[in-house]
Formats: sequence, C-alpha cells, structure tokens
Amino acid sequence: MQTSQKTLIIGGVAGGMAAATRLRRLDENAEIVVFEAGPYVSFANCGLPYYVGGVITDRDKLISHSPETFNDRFQIDVKLHHEATAIDAAAKTVTVHDHSSGKDSTHGYDTLIIAAGATANLPAAVASPRTHTLRTIDDMDRIHAILDEPGTSSVVIVGGGFIGLEAAENIRHRGFATTVIQRGAQVFPTLDPEMVAPLAAELAEHGVTIHTGTQVRSVDNDIVTLIDGTRIQADLIIDSTGVAPSVTVAASAGLRIGESGGVWVDVRHRTTDPSIYAVGDVAEKTDLISGTATLVALAGLANRHGRAVADAIAGTAEDTVPALGTSIIGVFGVTAASTGWTETRLVASGRPHRVIHVHPASHATYYPGGSPLAIKLLVDPATDLILGAQVVGRDGVDKRIDVLAVAISAGITASQLKNLELAYAPQYASAKDPVNIAGYVAENTASGLVPTVQWHEVDALAEAGATILDVRTAAEFERGQIPGAINVPLDEIRDRVAEIPPGNVIVHCQVGQRGNTATRILTQSGHSVTNLDGGYLTWAAGTTTTGRLR
Repeated sequence: MQTSQKTLIIGGVAGGMAAATRLRRLDENAEIVVFEAGPYVSFANCGLPYYVGGVITDRDKLISHSPETFNDRFQIDVKLHHEATAIDAAAKTVTVHDHSSGKDSTHGYDTLIIAAGATANLPAAVASPRTHTLRTIDDMDRIHAILDEPGTSSVVIVGGGFIGLEAAENIRHRGFATTVIQRGAQVFPTLDPEMVAPLAAELAEHGVTIHTGTQVRSVDNDIVTLIDGTRIQADLIIDSTGVAPSVTVAASAGLRIGESGGVWVDVRHRTTDPSIYAVGDVAEKTDLISGTATLVALAGLANRHGRAVADAIAGTAEDTVPALGTSIIGVFGVTAASTGWTETRLVASGRPHRVIHVHPASHATYYPGGSPLAIKLLVDPATDLILGAQVVGRDGVDKRIDVLAVAISAGITASQLKNLELAYAPQYASAKDPVNIAGYVAENTASGLVPTVQWHEVDALAEAGATILDVRTAAEFERGQIPGAINVPLDEIRDRVAEIPPGNVIVHCQVGQRGNTATRILTQSGHSVTNLDGGYLTWAAGTTTTGRLR
C-alpha cells in the first residue's frame, strides 16, 4: 500500500491552486490542504478592473471555483479565512489562524508550498478612509459600491502601472472624472518613453488627467494635495503604487529571502528548506536576460510555476525556464506589450545594446482596417541576440510580441527574424510581416550597411555640427519638422545632392524606410550619413507628450 504524502499550500489563488490541481492529477493518494486567508479561492484578479468598469457584468464569472468544487472534483481540502501565521520548519508544522472562529490550529506536512502572493505598498501619505486597493474580490465590491453611490463623481488613482491604467480606463468608461498620479517621469514604466507616448495620448484623448513626476503629499477628506501644491478633488482614491512579496511568515521560519525581496528558490522552486517550496508573487524568479534574481508578478508565470512545483513534489520535475516578463495591456483603443528588458533598464545597468524602431502596418495597407504598429527591439551588439522588445498599436500587437518572446526564448537573433515564416493573408498581416521587417532593419544595422542614430541623440549631434536632412515630401515637412532640419524629398535627392552640406548628415523620413534609401544614396555619393532610427514619428513620440498612432 502506497504511503499518503501530505502537502500543505499557503495561498489559494493562481500559483497555489495550479500546484494543488496538478499534484492531484499526478498523485491520487496525496493529502492536499490549501489555506487561503481571504474569502475566495481561484478568482480572476486580472479581471477585477473590468467588472468595476462594467465590461464584465457577471460577477460570478470572476470566481473560477469554490472550495466545494475543488473537493468534489479533486478531493482538495480548501479552507477559506485561514491565515498561516507561523512555520516550524524543524517540526514540519504550520500554525493557522481561523478568522471565522478566532481559533489557532497546527497542521503537519511532508511538503509545504508557499504561494502567499504579495501585499500592497500603501504610502502613508495616501492612507485615508477614501483609499482602497484593487487586488481582491472584496476590494472590487467595495469600489463598485462606492462608484454606484449618487454622490461619487471623481476618482484619483495613485500609480500608473498595469492596475492603475486599467482602473483609469474602466472608471473613465463609466463617466467619472479620473486622474492618475505617477511618481516617475512617465506612466507605464514597462515601456520606454518614446513607446509609451501613444498610450499616454490615448488616455488624455479620452479625458484621463495624468500628473507625472510628482506624488501625493496628503489626503484631507476629499482633497488630494500633491507635493507641487496641486489640489485634486477625489470621492474615491485607488492605490496602485505597487506590491511587495508577502514574506513575513517565510522569513520568520528562517527561509532565505533573496536580494529582490522575494523568497529565494532554486531551479525546482525549493527554498533553503528542501521540504518547502515557493511560487507566484512571493517567490524570486531568475531573469532570462541577465541570469540574476528578479520579481515578476504575472499570473501566467504563477500558474506555470505552480504546475512545476507539483511536478517536483511528484518526482517528475525539470528545471524551470527563466522569466522574460512578457506582458500586455489595453487602454481604450491602444494595446501595448513588452518582453525582456527595456532600453531604460539596459542603460541603467550599463549593458551595451543596439536599438531598432520600425513602424509597419498591422496588415496589408490595401485591405481596410489596418493601423500602424510601433515596434522596438533591443539587441546585443556582440551576439545579435534580442534583449527585449516592445510593441504598441491598435491591432495585431499581441501576436507580434508573442513571436518576439518565443524568438528570445529560442535564441533566434534579431537578424534571423527576417527568415521567420509567419501566416499571411491581407486582413491579418503583410507578405513581409512586421516581425520580418524588424529583422531586415536589424540585419542592416548589424552589418553596418545602414548606420543609425536614436531620437534622443539628435540634439547633441546637431549642436556638434551635424546636418539634419528631412527626406519626406514638402507637405509632410510643413506639418511638422525637427528644428533646424532642411528638406530635400527623397525623389529629388539625386538631382540635389550638391545642396547637402559636407560633414555629418542625419537623414530621416517619417518612419525610417525612405531614410534607409536616402542613406544608401548619399553614402555612395561620398557623404558621412546616418539614418534616424524610427524616423520623425519616433523622434516626435520621444520629445513630446502627444505622440499618437496615426
């Protein structure tokens, strides 16, 4: 007769329940008990803002399963309102407080999985009776009820990340005055500045007020005062300033807490105690690009790692693949996605990189409904491997970022993107897919055929004497130009090459393609030429706050 192994799981959302159900499928005899501090298990926390905004109307659809269904289908004992307060690693026990009865109990285990998630970092200045977070079903219900009150007219959201912008979109969708306060220089720091411009413009266009580079100084009744003295009326304040791993119980048990602030784990998700595992937002991840420890609070990883922990406990594990942090957000009509590292992070770390911007259409331009994409690649100049990618647009963003995430994971170089055979029909893509186009540009820059400069380098180069040559049409030039640029349209450039001053020349068009051709013409005419990567559109997005996808 097989001996029953007992596994306790602290936390009953994505990582914890993925581990529980996978372990049951692998071991019918295991005893599995889940302790969840809250009143719900296995709920769709990523859907909370959309219920608040009325996009999702059936509240019950956000609650995937109940304790009863887990017991009936999987024979998993889920205990709600049970908070793990202590772990005795030597005795292999967990002390649990039952919030319903007020009693404590002690439970033994053979293996323990910590999937306690993360807790909100509520700044002291933001704390008030009007302030709420949006992380649980109860949070959602409270916010929904406040928005339904007749006197509610204005909402301030502190923090411009995923939850902050999703909440802003949904609350504005319901007609409330909506303001976002962001401590950093831009909202959504998952993207680089020039890539976030269309997202910020879309928010502003739909009536969301954004304050960047500031923070809340105080909340007095219904007035939020910023450190610059700005006063904003707020019937409701939503704090989305970020979260920190819930490591208190793990740390008290003597488990190692990593440099990132999460519970340290090895490639099989084992903590420093081999009988204790950790997954989800509470645990460190290994970054694919650098190999260093990092925090990645994403539901996809939590589910995947929960499954991997069950495999490890059942003896069928393989080493966990490092994390890329692939993510996506939709705000009104604009979608933004990223994977790997940003240029901001690469610069901060001092890591060499090459940058590529392209602005292809989402599908064939002759087929109705297409729209521009903005794609950015960050490339290792020594290996041509992709270090990160960002895609922003109105259509086709998700499939492009997924292809690029797979390319990074598979070790496909930036130049090799040109060889990918991707699905094509005019309503879905072009014969040269946007990912292929990024590969062509990557190959040109890697080989030195078309040297480039970046939007943020233009001012310094111009001050040093470089000529800025705009090869767009005269009509395009009149609609907006880089200060100091001279205009010689591409189709006239061979006949007017004598008008171009000697010395360094920075060529640009709208998105880079005509600039590429002009660079080749002038290079072969003896000029010292670089092409402005991503063209005028990228420069405008990086140097203004009104960059839009047109």
